[in-house]
Amino acid sequence: MRPIVIVPACTRDFGEHPYHAAQHKYVDAVTLGADCASLILPSLGASLDLDTLFGTIDGIMLTGSASNVHPSYYSEEVLDPSLPQDPARDQTTLPLIREAVRRGVPIIAICRGFQEMNVALGGSLHQAVQTVAGKFDHREKAELGMDEQYGDAHNVSLCPGGLLERILGVPEIPVNSLHGQGVNELAPGLTVEAVAEDGLVEAFTVSNAPGFTLAVQWHPEWRIQHNPYSMKMFGAFGQACREYHERRCENYERRRSLA
Repeated sequence: MRPIVIVPACTRDFGEHPYHAAQHKYVDAVTLGADCASLILPSLGASLDLDTLFGTIDGIMLTGSASNVHPSYYSEEVLDPSLPQDPARDQTTLPLIREAVRRGVPIIAICRGFQEMNVALGGSLHQAVQTVAGKFDHREKAELGMDEQYGDAHNVSLCPGGLLERILGVPEIPVNSLHGQGVNELAPGLTVEAVAEDGLVEAFTVSNAPGFTLAVQWHPEWRIQHNPYSMKMFGAFGQACREYHERRCENYERRRSLA
């Protein structure tokens, strides 16, 4: 039996009907890169039963999205009301992250998910990185095709001795860049794993977390089978999920034998 990785959904309307949805590329990354089974988790907010959920899962992938984490979660006002929000996702993922870290459930986080982790654990965001002195414009060019938008945009330097450097075995990699927001204040207890050429934090882990954590600002899920660095990242995540799955099953059998 393969480990189960949940993919928290975004909420959006298709026609007149609201949906819980996740992009195909993220499900593919769990299947092809991590070799795990994926389940899309509805964004149910406070009505989500976390105890039941954590009794059945072995990992979490936090996806990117067109929407942004609402700035009220880091004590700021919305600077650009035209940018999309997803309150139901915020209400689902932020408590989910905190509880997953506490329980040692493996987490891999991408783009919005990277930003969610920082905010959930007490950090803040630049709402418009391109307006910050000394920072690049990290947004994609909308007029380009998808392959060009997801093409290499800049390099990131991996922190020596960090988890990401150990996984990838190189000091620097090229990455894509499709985000307007980014880390401002890093949450307490996070360790920087990679930085962009302009100094923006591009990857971090949770220091002293009991389980695997890796959050990146870029999109390693894009055409994952053609990117060896992305495959290594998801391979490490998948291995952590398999180890967690084994422990979870052992604990279940132990409890059943004592019942």
